[in-house]
This record gives sequence, C-alpha cells and structure tokens, in this order.
Amino acid sequence: MVNSSEFAIRLQKIMEYYQESASSFAEKIGVQRSSISHILSGRNKPSLDFVLKILSSYPEVELYWLLNGKGQFPDEGQEKNTLFSNEDFDVTENKKSPEKTSNEVVSEEFKKDGNKIERIVIFYKDGTFKNFEPS
Repeated sequence: MVNSSEFAIRLQKIMEYYQESASSFAEKIGVQRSSISHILSGRNKPSLDFVLKILSSYPEVELYWLLNGKGQFPDEGQEKNTLFSNEDFDVTENKKSPEKTSNEVVSEEFKKDGNKIERIVIFYKDGTFKNFEPS
C-alpha cells in the first residue's frame, strides 16, 4: 500500500529536482493540473496509470523509490544515475567499446552491492510489461 502523504513528498521532490511547476509537470506526463494538485494535497491517491506516466517521462526515477521511498533518487549535486558510464562507450564512433559488454557492466554494477538480481520488469508506455527472471 502506498502512503499518500509520503508519495506526495516524493512527487514534490521530483518536481523540484527537474525545476517543474505543477502545470509543466502535469503537461509533461500527460495529466490534468488538478490531478497533481489533488495528489499533492492528499485528496487523491496516485493511480497505476499516473505512476507509469511519471516513470516513462522521467526514466531516472526508480519505481520502488517512487512508491515506497526505498532505493535512490539523484541528488541535485549528482549526475543522473545510469548503469553505464561515458567511459564504457566510444563517443566518437557512437559504438560500444569492445572492452566490456553491456551484461558485464550491469553485472559489475550489481556486484558492488552484493545483491543478486531477483527479477527485472520492463514497463511499456501502452501499460503492458515484461517480467524477466534468472533461470
């Protein structure tokens, strides 16, 4: 269950981070301005569609952080979180450098935390998703 007041605080943090007003944020994710106002005031709870629109418009926002505050959201002093660094790519050719494959980069990223991947879920803009679990 999503805590509406804490969700509203995280929503406000996203808007502040991207320097968006409620109107511009609503326009970017494709909802009415009143939807933002009602969620921020605690009048309404966010719908799944609302959450998916945020995630598709702002890919740096992590699902679990948005829903329950667990995980990370970039601080204003940090670059946006990605699994890949610029060093992993040959920018002049716009091709992946041969030193590391994308799987190796992802594996290294998750090995740092000592965590094992349980599953990966990909959400599409049309509301569908795919669930991948290690074999």
